[in-house]
Amino acid sequence: MYRPTGANELALVGESDWRAWPPRLYWQPIFYPVLSFEYAEKIARDWNSTSEPNHVGYVTRFEVRSDYLSRYEAQTAGSSELLEYWIPAEDLDEFNANIVGRIEVVATYRRGERVENE
Repeated sequence: MYRPTGANELALVGESDWRAWPPRLYWQPIFYPVLSFEYAEKIARDWNSTSEPNHVGYVTRFEVRSDYLSRYEAQTAGSSELLEYWIPAEDLDEFNANIVGRIEVVATYRRGERVENE
């Protein structure tokens, strides 16, 4: 699984020893991990790295136990290649408990361009 993210959220993931996503903010009722690198890359490159205050976007990769994930249905976000899960904010602690291993950064973008991981 993948998650495009900005610097602030990534810093909070780092504070968890790379094992958990931070709680959603009051205006974020859903956590959206995606199923493909290409989809996460598009968001990190085209959105995070151009709209975040520091102009950086990251693609992270992580594994979640399939028996837990089977509770949710993958959702299509526009086309069949854009698949994501909709994890309610109140389920995020349990979701985090089902992450296998660590969350890792697999790509970094600044102002729309890929750079070496920092």
